[in-house]
Amino acid sequence: MNTLKFTPFLLVMLIMMSCSDDDEVAPLAEVESTTFENLHAPQEGGRGEPISGSFTKFDFETGQITDSDTEWDIAFRGATIAVNGGTETGTIDEPARTSDAGITIVNGTFEDVTEIAEDTGFDQDSQNGFAIPTGSGNGWYNYDFTTNILSPIPGKILLVETTNANYAKVEILSYYEDAPSDIDPFQDESRYYTFRYAYNPNERQVTFN
Repeated sequence: MNTLKFTPFLLVMLIMMSCSDDDEVAPLAEVESTTFENLHAPQEGGRGEPISGSFTKFDFETGQITDSDTEWDIAFRGATIAVNGGTETGTIDEPARTSDAGITIVNGTFEDVTEIAEDTGFDQDSQNGFAIPTGSGNGWYNYDFTTNILSPIPGKILLVETTNANYAKVEILSYYEDAPSDIDPFQDESRYYTFRYAYNPNERQVTFN
């Protein structure tokens, strides 16, 4: 008899506990800044010859270079940066765009860019060109023809909406192997990116702190 009397009560308690568990909000994963060193982005041609060669693809979720045809966010070849969103530009050997990722440049320091503003527009690659413009002074870098040195423009931060609809911010620190502070363009190997980035692994969360 006692068992029969208490069964409804136990059922109600179990339902309440189940509902309570469902209502709990999972804690957000921590956003951390990471520096990736010496991402090699070789190219062939140039100096009047057609530029070719595979792009080096990077995935923010894993924090690694990838050979995947689909699971990549941005890709590098020489000083050119592609994003996995939009359409092909017509460039030789460029990767197929398989996602809806986007990218843009904002002005500020890495530390000061703490969130994605509501009015931020993300661009994609297209037949009109890459979302991040190429050429000295047009996008993320300057090229000094007197010294033959390519340098990141201070205060240029890349914002990326990734293939899985999360967000990352990127500051390119160097274009030369081991990021030398005093660059010798005849000795230091170029097309080696060192950059720091913060990736928010929480879906659609726009902050980096």
